Parts: sequence; C-alpha cells; structure tokens
Amino acid sequence: MKILIAEDDPQLGDALQSGLRLQGFQVNWVRDGFAALHELRQSDYAIVVLDISMPRISGLEVLQQMRNEKNTAPVLVLTAHDANHEIATALDAGADDYVVKPVDLSVLAARLRALTRRAQGAAAQSVISAGSVSLNSVTREVSVDEQSVNLSSREFDLLQALLMANGRVLTRDHLEQQLYSWGQEVDSNAIEVHVHNLRKKLGKDVIQTIRGIGYQIKHDVQS
Repeated sequence: MKILIAEDDPQLGDALQSGLRLQGFQVNWVRDGFAALHELRQSDYAIVVLDISMPRISGLEVLQQMRNEKNTAPVLVLTAHDANHEIATALDAGADDYVVKPVDLSVLAARLRALTRRAQGAAAQSVISAGSVSLNSVTREVSVDEQSVNLSSREFDLLQALLMANGRVLTRDHLEQQLYSWGQEVDSNAIEVHVHNLRKKLGKDVIQTIRGIGYQIKHDVQS
C-alpha cells in the first residue's frame, strides 16, 4: 500500500516513514503542503497522512484542494492534543480519521489498516467496466483484460468521466470542467493529449471521437 506523509517536523517525519516501512507500508514523505499537492497530482496514493499545522500551505488547505480536485483517497490528519476545533474542521472538510500528537506508531498503523479495510469494502461497489476496461473509483486502479494499467491523475479522471457518462458524448468544455479547477490555466489541446495517451494505454478503439462535438465510450457500461 502506497502512503503519502506530509509532515514538516523532520524528526517526526523520519520516524513515521521508517516505522511504517517496517510494518510493510510503502511510504513517501514530503515536508510541506506545496510538495504534498505536487505529489498528489503526479501519483496515486492509497492513503494520505497530513499534518494540519504545516507552514506555507497547511494540511487543511491541502485536504480542501484534494477534495476540490476530486481526489477521494482516504486522509488521516495529525493534530495537536488541544486542537479540537482543527479536528472538527478537518473532518468536515473530508478527512477520514485523525491521530493526536505525540503519535503512537502502533495506533497510527492500526488506523491506517482500518482505513484500508474500509476503502476496500467500498471498492467492491465502485467498479465501472466497459468492454475490457475496468476502473475502480476508490482505489483509482484501472485494468485492461485484467492487466493493470498505470494512468496519470488527469487520465484517470478523464476515463472515469467518460465511463460514468454511460455512452453519452461529452464535450471538451465539459471534460475541462471535470479535470481542472476554476481559473486554472489549461492548454488548448490538453484534453486531446489526454485522450491520445489513454488510447495508447487502453487501445485505440476504446474512446470514440465525435467530430465537432466531443468524446464517448460506446461499450455498454457495467457497475
């Protein structure tokens, strides 16, 4: 299981990374909110551990941006012992659990395993298929003919939007709204590039171009 830890305290971050790796987790540790957002946009993580009180961009801001960008990965927040307001705010913003500092590694690992079980239970109800392509909206995994395919976050979101459209044609403008935040600069050919990459990875006939309108996946969608 691949976990992202965002913690600015070097001693705590190193201890969490080392301890969780010993318990079988794949861990990537970053030290600020900017780096966390960069990682989350480049790679898919099964769980994210966020320190609420990071400088520059706080853990809460990272969490809010994740949910705005439709990243549904479970989030566990780390918070100070007297920060009940922070805990409530984080849970309302989309956090799934929390651990109070000082962190007990065994408790943290147990909570991460519990979040994993919860996500796996939901995953059974979150698989969409069309032809040979299957997409799991919880684990963010995609397969073709039961073989795993590695997609970028944007490619995954585009594929998910087309699958959930259940055969309807989606315009480029609609897809841009699904993939990008309001006000975010988008290259004029961004959607075309993502579609091209998806065809290379999934097969050239999976996504159909409807000239002058947009894109669709024609196969009957099952969920």
